[in-house]
Amino acid sequence: MAAHPDPAGRAGSTLRQLFALAVPALGVLAAEPLYLLVDTAVVGHLGAVPLAALSVGAIVLAQIATQMTFLSFGTTARAARLHGAGRRAEAVAEGIQATWLGAIAGLVLLVAGQLLAAPVAGLLTGDDQAAASAVGWLRIALFGAPMILITMAGNGWMRGVQDLRRPLRYVLAGNGISAVLCPVLVHGLGWGLNGSAIANVVAQLISAGLFVRALVAEGVPLAPVPAAMRAQLGLARDLVLLGLAFQACWVSATAVAAHTSTAAVGAHQVVFQLWMFLAFVLDALAIAAQALVGAALGARDGERARRLAWHVTGGGLIFGTLLGAVFAALAGILPRAFTGDAAVLAEMSHAWWFFVALQPIGGVVFALDGVLLGAGDAAYLRSATMSAAALGFLPAVWASLSFGWGLVGIWSGLSVFLLIRMITVLARLRSGRWVVLGAVREGTAAHPVRP
Repeated sequence: MAAHPDPAGRAGSTLRQLFALAVPALGVLAAEPLYLLVDTAVVGHLGAVPLAALSVGAIVLAQIATQMTFLSFGTTARAARLHGAGRRAEAVAEGIQATWLGAIAGLVLLVAGQLLAAPVAGLLTGDDQAAASAVGWLRIALFGAPMILITMAGNGWMRGVQDLRRPLRYVLAGNGISAVLCPVLVHGLGWGLNGSAIANVVAQLISAGLFVRALVAEGVPLAPVPAAMRAQLGLARDLVLLGLAFQACWVSATAVAAHTSTAAVGAHQVVFQLWMFLAFVLDALAIAAQALVGAALGARDGERARRLAWHVTGGGLIFGTLLGAVFAALAGILPRAFTGDAAVLAEMSHAWWFFVALQPIGGVVFALDGVLLGAGDAAYLRSATMSAAALGFLPAVWASLSFGWGLVGIWSGLSVFLLIRMITVLARLRSGRWVVLGAVREGTAAHPVRP
């Protein structure tokens, strides 16, 4: 396929479109981890045991969102291609069916979670007091599971049709109210750790209600369509396996830190939540790329999709480097905002400089995740991520437990994991094999065309 000319101003126009979507996406992505940072700071001043319990409970609750990423990323990929092909009503319909899937799956997870909370918490921590506190937090927080998944579906279809301003308002409404409520419940009313869980559920209920209202206003039929839901589950397999690879790493890291010491798991909770916060910040460009790349491929414009991919890669590198510099400068100040416990602060220094140094690498990796997901290339991402977990993260993390390496071993494993992922996604970008044109559904088009 012959390359089209790239007139002056086209690159600037592309970057303007990326940032026009990335800025509100940044607000959406940052809202939840920023709220979790507030939650961590509020609970951290209760002491090391509640902080350790929150670490265990939060990582378990995170499994729900991570294992159901197809409700957001999968829905965006499908809706963006349909939107690019000029089929908005069908793009919105993807959101309706994803919302039904989220509600059903959330209710199942709520019931299962009540039964499994105690054995799971006991498995993840070596401290009986921390495990008991984590169980109480989890059993309350799990009532937000259906709302978490409905919100994910809402974000998915709205990203696909390039409407990122309303999701920002919806998510900020829920998390803003809960950020005020959390310290009132935890410290003001004396509800302790359980107050944190209640504030979480309030945030999720508000946001999910606003997304449902937006779907109703679209005027598209709201009835569940089993065949459409089954079609969405086709992409779910690869994204669930992708999520499992991530969560095998995150859960292993938390478990090893918990079995190291209460101070170690508390320190890991703080640095890991900062890491997740910045990962979501870096994902803002990825979300914009996913929507624009999917729309370009749906409109059969492979040249534009490639150009977007390289621009977002450079943007991710620059953005990640800047974030690393900022948090390097804050090394002596920021940790004390989360806890005054001397033992936790001492452990935190073992992970901090890994966290800082990994930001540029994360910027490239997360940006290209968005490109490949926008192209529907989830199968490749699944295989690459599972390989990186098996060869990089997991061996280092569990060796850390055996040899007493502590947080240094855990964060060394994360470093190897990200380096392997960067190599694999850059290789895929250069190959061009991700560029498949047409309104692709379930990873295939009626007649997909490669340029």
